[in-house]
Amino acid sequence: MHDMWPEEDCVRSQRDDDLTREINRLTPPSHTTVSHVATPFEQLTSFARQTAVRMALLGAATTFGTAIGITALDHFHKRKEQRQAQFPHQRPVTVDIHGTEATVYTYGADVYADMLAAIRSAEVSIYLESYIWKNDEVGLEFKDAVIDAAQRGVEVYLIYDTFANLVVPREFFRFPSNVHVLAYPLFRPQILLLNLKYTGRDHRKILVVDEAVGFVGGFNIGSVYATQWRDTHLKLTGPGVWELTNAFVSFWNHNRTEALPLIEPSATPDWLPRIQTAENAPIRQVYPVRNIYLSAIRRATHHIYLTQAYFIPDDVFLQDLLDAAARGVDVRVIVPEASNHVITDWLSRGLYSKLLRGGVTIWLYQNAMVHAKTCTVDGEWTTIGTANIDRLSLQGNYEINMSIYSVELAQEMEKVFALDLSNCRRLDLDEWENRPVMNRIGERVLTPLTPLL
Repeated sequence: MHDMWPEEDCVRSQRDDDLTREINRLTPPSHTTVSHVATPFEQLTSFARQTAVRMALLGAATTFGTAIGITALDHFHKRKEQRQAQFPHQRPVTVDIHGTEATVYTYGADVYADMLAAIRSAEVSIYLESYIWKNDEVGLEFKDAVIDAAQRGVEVYLIYDTFANLVVPREFFRFPSNVHVLAYPLFRPQILLLNLKYTGRDHRKILVVDEAVGFVGGFNIGSVYATQWRDTHLKLTGPGVWELTNAFVSFWNHNRTEALPLIEPSATPDWLPRIQTAENAPIRQVYPVRNIYLSAIRRATHHIYLTQAYFIPDDVFLQDLLDAAARGVDVRVIVPEASNHVITDWLSRGLYSKLLRGGVTIWLYQNAMVHAKTCTVDGEWTTIGTANIDRLSLQGNYEINMSIYSVELAQEMEKVFALDLSNCRRLDLDEWENRPVMNRIGERVLTPLTPLL
């Protein structure tokens, strides 16, 4: 019986072959299969879509490629030059604002000396917040000073931004257990959901000692800022310090981990309408710094003096400056001729033609990086703080600016502005309109980066 199985297999195989041939005969060839034929409109739409994608990718590649090339070239030139910064500056000046002393600093070595003196004389508390804290001579001096204060019983609270200090060794930010340290996180999971409330950095610079003296402004902590950068900082002594105390405590309590202690808020002081803070808070989508600028600019009747490290105003801000110039206000803007962020310079230059044609004068600071973020209007109102006039500061980061109504302070800030002008080159409209064609192309190509900065 087993000998019969091969014959049965052959018969079965023959039947399968016959069945396959019949199925193939009845099935239409593949090339005759009915399929959808795209209409001319659908073909055109598909082509347009593919072309748009290719053009977008090409545009992005061109923009980022240009940015990388310009940055590399700028880095090469700056390393090659490495010249010592030279710029005029004045000694600290103090004015009284209804019982609060306000001192203006325009030189890093001066403000660092007074900040360290305040830390070394602290008896109760130290609140120190810095965007950048370098591990160099000045940075170590501040670190030693706060550690010494903690050892003598002072409550020390420190805040720094992890992103801004990526190049600083992690060991530098290791402090004794009696120093409370809040490292503002580099990454938070909500960023993956494109939630803009969680993308901002902590760009603030605050020091409050014993809730009696406070400092705020553009100075980070580092040796290069002591002598090589022109910046502006403000010291408050008296009732106005509460504004800075409250700003630090609120940020600490909202962002602290369970391992860090809660800071009990201070008692609310008397109302001080002439000295107020404007605090940008991305988590709440609140950005009052921009509003205080626009409010002052729209009220200006005589002059607006702006000093900005990075100047990329949005359309509304730009138009308000042009409107002020159109109604006869003397609008002057000081910016660095070459800042430490070359792409920001190029994006800023893309607005120069419109500003110059509209009557705004632009002054290019020479031989040093001007990092100040200040404005004074009509000899009455002043703001000094941490916010630049760009999207990152005005609608992105945690920032703090003082908004102060004081004729005395405004007059001192006008003197600072006049001294800075002596180190500037005025940009002429004809000169600017005749800049090289390649510069114009570069400015246009980089424009898509504006929302990122």
